[in-house]
Amino acid sequence: MARYRYEHFGYVPPPEVSGRVAPSRYPVVIVGAGPTGLSMAIDLALRGVASVVLDDNDVVSVGSRAICWAKRTLEIFDRLGVGERMVEKGVTWKIGRLYHGEREVYSFDLLPEDGHKMPAFINLQQYYVEQYLVERAREFPDLIDLRFKNKVVGVEKTATGATARVATPDGTYRIQADYLLACDGAKSAVRTALGLEFAGKLFEERFLIADIELKADFPSERRFWFEPTFHAGESALLHKQPDDIYRIDLQLGWDADPEVEKRPENVIPRIEKVLGRSDFELDWISVYTFQCRRMERFVHDGVIFVGDSAHIVSPFGARGGNGGLQDVDNLGWKLAAVIKGQAPETLLQSYDDERIHGADENISNSARATNFMTPKSAMEKMLRDEVLDLAGDMVFARKLVNSGRLSVPCSLAGLSLQTRSPDAILEPGEACLDAPLQQDGRPVWLLNQLNDGFALLSFGDRPRIEVNDLSHVHVARPGEGELQDVTGHAFRRYGENLTYLVRPDQHVAACFSTPDAGAIRTAHQRALGRA
Repeated sequence: MARYRYEHFGYVPPPEVSGRVAPSRYPVVIVGAGPTGLSMAIDLALRGVASVVLDDNDVVSVGSRAICWAKRTLEIFDRLGVGERMVEKGVTWKIGRLYHGEREVYSFDLLPEDGHKMPAFINLQQYYVEQYLVERAREFPDLIDLRFKNKVVGVEKTATGATARVATPDGTYRIQADYLLACDGAKSAVRTALGLEFAGKLFEERFLIADIELKADFPSERRFWFEPTFHAGESALLHKQPDDIYRIDLQLGWDADPEVEKRPENVIPRIEKVLGRSDFELDWISVYTFQCRRMERFVHDGVIFVGDSAHIVSPFGARGGNGGLQDVDNLGWKLAAVIKGQAPETLLQSYDDERIHGADENISNSARATNFMTPKSAMEKMLRDEVLDLAGDMVFARKLVNSGRLSVPCSLAGLSLQTRSPDAILEPGEACLDAPLQQDGRPVWLLNQLNDGFALLSFGDRPRIEVNDLSHVHVARPGEGELQDVTGHAFRRYGENLTYLVRPDQHVAACFSTPDAGAIRTAHQRALGRA
């Protein structure tokens, strides 16, 4: 299998420097064409909102970078139109194995129940994800203006939005936007231009990432080692990727010199020890330092920070890229509703509330994983080793083992947009669960029946309720309706004779056992930030 072939997207002079007529301002300008920025543009386009995407490069990310995409993220990508393509190309996995030395301590199954369209995780290199997203974005030529080799060199907030200075091969221009979305990563030029703090913690630890090309029959599993014999005293991780590429992470220690450790003559002997063989080729090498940081606020009037520009975590647990896509999922519908006049601008403050909650959850999990993986004293190491010894036979001890708590959907329960619903099986704030259904004798999936707006989702003998601007998806028992739960998964996950109000990001806003139009309208208004 040939390695990934990097192709340049090319530079097209924007109207501001080519002499063509250009709008005086744009509704949305997105800085950064990585997975977060491209997904943001596609999400807005699906809601009829136009955007300009600015990026200083014209090629996908070099190296695999983010590779682990979780089930909820894949469901978001599916809504955006690239999920099935990603799953088809990616390496699907759900089993993780954890070792201490040569001993397997235990294994775990991340998706023990069937009846989901998307797998627990896939491994797929970031360059493929970006390629698929660029190709999808180009399906919206009237709504997404992709501008490569357009580097943002300055940003100013204004009374009505923001203005960016952009450098191109043909000169510099200014672009005004009602909303500027900073999706430009951990070293955000937008954040720097505005002088905003990125507070957090730097952990004194370094890891080597090596992507190698190898013909091997390793199973599609996550394998993590504490103190392996091939890398004494440290930690290691192995993941299988498409195209016969394997990701190997090796703990180096704080004193390691990143530039020295990245030299192939130093990397190759380490990998040979891991594999016990030498018939591989290096594909990409990097050294990273553990950091957990976030901004105090993500919304700064007309400038909004999304993904790594707003928060970063250590990579173990796959919470970085997955967290960024949950940001997109949360912000897209809110920003579209505000721009279209369907919601007050104060709704954007709920993006702060809900995604700071999500970021703090990810940072907490990441920090705990880092502390467990890299004990800083003899006492901490002794405690870790005792936990690992117990975990082989004692199930309770496995909850204390932390090699990276893997990404899960963030619950928004108890936050301001949700309506308390004591009868709910799936609590308001939770992400909706998928389930196989049957429609006109053919198989379909529950989440694919929800549109990009608010929807009512009812189960069992619920009457159809007509509420303006809300679609109604009704799931019935076999033989009783248009959408039938022939496996029972949907009723087990949602309950019977319940009606849910579902947000555009497929999170539950409210649940009703005896719904009426007035109560639904009240919950709908609360979910739009009007309550």
